[in-house]
This record gives sequence, C-alpha cells and structure tokens, in this order.
Amino acid sequence: MTAFGGPVAHIAMMEHEVVRRRGWLTREQFLDFVGAANLLPGPNSTELALHVGRERGGWRGLLIAGAAFILPSAILVGALAWVYVRFGSLPELAGVLHGVKPVVIAIMLQALWRLGRTAVRSPVLAAIALAVAVAAALGAGELLLLAAAGIVSALAAALARRGLRAKPLPLLLLVPGPAAGLAIQGTAAAFSLGTLFVTFLKIGSVLFGSGYVLLAFLRADFVERLGWLTGQQLLDAVAIGQVTPGPLFTTATFIGFLLAGVPGAILATVAIFLPAFVFVAASGPLIPRIRRSPTAGALLDGVTVASLALMAIVTWQLGREAIVDLPTLGIAVTAAAALFASRINSAWLILAGGLLGAALTYAS
Repeated sequence: MTAFGGPVAHIAMMEHEVVRRRGWLTREQFLDFVGAANLLPGPNSTELALHVGRERGGWRGLLIAGAAFILPSAILVGALAWVYVRFGSLPELAGVLHGVKPVVIAIMLQALWRLGRTAVRSPVLAAIALAVAVAAALGAGELLLLAAAGIVSALAAALARRGLRAKPLPLLLLVPGPAAGLAIQGTAAAFSLGTLFVTFLKIGSVLFGSGYVLLAFLRADFVERLGWLTGQQLLDAVAIGQVTPGPLFTTATFIGFLLAGVPGAILATVAIFLPAFVFVAASGPLIPRIRRSPTAGALLDGVTVASLALMAIVTWQLGREAIVDLPTLGIAVTAAAALFASRINSAWLILAGGLLGAALTYAS
C-alpha cells in the first residue's frame, strides 16, 4: 500500500525489508532474483516479489506474496475507476486529470532517459532502437518488432564472437517495415469478456522492459486494433495508475472496469498478472543457464531496446493529447526539470499537477 515511485522504488523497498531489516535473503540472493525478473516478460517488481515468496515459502509463498503485492493496488485502482465512471464528467475531476497527464508524460520521459542509458550499450543496439521506433511510428506491429529486434541483436552478437563486426545499417534491413503491421489496424470490434481476457493475457506474456512499455501494447490493442478506448481514456488510465501505489500493471484493472465493470476489472487483473506467476514458478533452475548463454543474452538485449523504442513512440503520441495548451506545457516542463534535477518522488509531482489542474479549471 505504500509502494509509490515505480519498479525501482519497489525493488529498493523490498531490498530494505527482506535483506536489511528481516534478513530473509542475502544481498547476493536478492540480486540474483532481480536479474531473474529482468529476464522474464511481465512486471519486474511483481516478479521479484514472487521470487522472494517462492524462495521463502514454496508455491504457497509465491501465491501469498503475489496477492499481497497486487491486491491492495488493484482494489484502490478499481475504486478510483468507479469514481471516474461515476463522476468523470465533473469539472473538478476533469481539471485534476488535466494537470496530472502532463506530469505523467514527464515521468515517462525520465524513465526513457534512465532506462535508455543502461540498455543502449552499443551502436548496433542504438540502430535497432531507431529502426524499431521508425517502423512503429509507420504502423508496424509491436510483437513482430520485438521478435525481429531480438533476432537482429542475437545475429550481431554471433558475428562479433566470430571476429566479424556487424554493420548497423545492413542489420536495419532485417527489422520489419510498416507493411508488416497492417494487421493491427482495423475497425472497432464488438466487446466481449473473452477477448478482454485473452488480450491482457497476451500482453502479460510478451511484454519485456519497464512497466511503462505496457502503454505501447495497450494503445496498439485497445485504441488502434479493437477501438474500445480513446487515446484520452488510455491517458486517464495511465494517470490513475501513476497516482496509486503498487505495480503500474494495475492500469489493466482500471481499463477492465471502464469496459465491463467489476467482472471486467477482475478478468483484466487476473489475465495480465497470471503469466508472471507461471513464469516465476517454472523458471527457477533455468534462469542461470539462460543468462550464461551469449545468444540468449543478446536476444534479450535487442528485445529490451525495442521495448524502449515502442515506449518512446507512445510517449510522443500520448504527449500530443496531454499537452494541449500553455499551462499543460508549463506543467510538463516543470515536472521534467524537477525529475531530472532531483530525486523527488514522482507521487508529489502528480499531486502538485492535480492540484494545479484543478485550480486552473476553477479559475477559468
């Protein structure tokens, strides 16, 4: 209930509790689990909690740790979703969200910068990221782009091990162009709980990288492919996910409630987190072997930078919907400056943005 600040803050809080305060794990064990979580699709901080629970209490510990980490946030997001559906048209709430959305964009930009400095470690990875960003902007499908980026990165690593230097420009030709993404475009589909469940299950099964990369998948599926949400509704969902503690993946709870009330919220939450439980339960003895494999490591590097490229495109798309006038531009720039210049908790900036947005709406 107190885990504000995103995956990095969640991991820091867990390290304090389970290593320093309670002594349940050694620092080396904890870092191994951090690495394992980064190798799996899904929400990293949630998977870390699952690893800790599994280590301490087997499958029962895994279930208890997962429920304790996810449920408080999901319940709170569900309650806020009810408020949004019931009172979302009130000027006061609209003003709050008007001020929060530019702060969310600033937070996404900071996350991109921080994660990108770590992930883009070579000219080849930088070229892959650029190619994926261009292809995604032109309409290529996100799953195909992630797969292609991983293969290209693994190919470059294989060439390097043979003493050959990969040329970034020829490798870019292997990244799919916009024609490969025509399948994600379509007219609005009829809503069904089954499609809702399967879509979130797919997202939870294939999403690598920061929780912010989730936004690329949500936009591709729910805004562009299915037509169930508008861009503004997605941005509102992201804003609610930001103002609540816990994993950003509980944005799915908000979307599920928005589309189908309590049943939709439950199904969406279960679907997006279920793969994490399965992956953690099954991956224990396999993680060290995967990380020692140069090919698998290079493939994961490519998937990671592609995820960040998709996140960059979605940040641009949502930014155009969030920053619509001089006040929202000022809020975004101020929030970004504060984030880059200090270690301020993003929750304070979100609170300030909401209050300022409400004040501006009231004044007008």
